[in-house]
Amino acid sequence: MLDLVLAVIVAVMLVAGGVFTFLAALGIVRLPDVYTRMHAASKAGTVGSGLMLFAAGIHSLDAAIFTRALAGFVFFVLTAPIAAHLIARAAHEAGYRLSRHTVLDEMRDARERSNKKR
Repeated sequence: MLDLVLAVIVAVMLVAGGVFTFLAALGIVRLPDVYTRMHAASKAGTVGSGLMLFAAGIHSLDAAIFTRALAGFVFFVLTAPIAAHLIARAAHEAGYRLSRHTVLDEMRDARERSNKKR
């Protein structure tokens, strides 16, 4: 009975992780500018990868493998927001324009405030 419950939990986590990863890939293809694409890849990709790592750790029934999966998830959670921020900042400074649907450019406003202080 316990094997069946674990198999169902692993299956649900794998399917959910696959859905989030698919949505991240779809966001990369369909969203209008580099900033929204980067957001989709970092958020949904992290959740999808994390769910799949947890599913692999649970499926293994080994504490060492589960600990590695947990460490991988923590690594994703800690590095994805930083990487996304750096990519957005580099794209903004390189001159990539925001989508015409964007209503607020906080990075431009922050740069203007920084230049006024000098």
